[in-house]
Amino acid sequence: MTIRVVVADDQELVRSGFALILDAQPDIEVVAEAGDGAAAVDAVRRLAPDVALLDIRMPGTDGIEACRTICTETGCRTVMLTTFDSDEYVYEALHAGASGFLLKDVRRDDLVHAVRVVAAGDSLLAPSVARRLIADYTSRPAAPAAPPSARLDVLTARERETLLHLAHGLSNAEIAAALVVSEHTVKTHVGNVLSKLGLRDRIQAVICAYECGVVTPSPEGRSPAASPARVRRAPGEDRSAG
Repeated sequence: MTIRVVVADDQELVRSGFALILDAQPDIEVVAEAGDGAAAVDAVRRLAPDVALLDIRMPGTDGIEACRTICTETGCRTVMLTTFDSDEYVYEALHAGASGFLLKDVRRDDLVHAVRVVAAGDSLLAPSVARRLIADYTSRPAAPAAPPSARLDVLTARERETLLHLAHGLSNAEIAAALVVSEHTVKTHVGNVLSKLGLRDRIQAVICAYECGVVTPSPEGRSPAASPARVRRAPGEDRSAG
């Protein structure tokens, strides 16, 4: 199946470069190029591509607003591209519904991989972006313990554990190893988490995990990998469920 892509960037050489890289792949077709956010939104509405690559800073309608419109109105998934390694842009893009975030100095193979990953329904962050997000969350003062959000009541104990591991950035294979289950079972748990919580993808699951208190920053400011976060279970839940 061919992955149909729209590429949007106000710099023609950058836009054409990305388009050439992607069009050279046997399973990817660039169906349109756009020089601003409004043109990108129009192309997505007309052509119904699978993925839109959107530059953050574009004249008129910028990439963030284009991403928000595309994610709200269509089933197209978005990957944000920027030369600015800024937390502000990361947070705005994630909350707008972006499924991926890459810096413009991304390697050719990583760009192609990102499009394939996002088209397949998963999500992807540049490693530097992921590190900055984790560092920001874990450097915040620890908040007093509070009951988990009622939003999580629909999850089983195993699904909450899966959400915890998603928040720590683990892959399906790593989650399977941690839970001692098969990758197929993990995919089922991940799908259940997204469906029950009304989430678009794994990135939104990470945001939800922090906002709902599934993961809490450690007082020492250590990363989740160094200090396991707490998974709060509803009374009577069986840890072995799922």
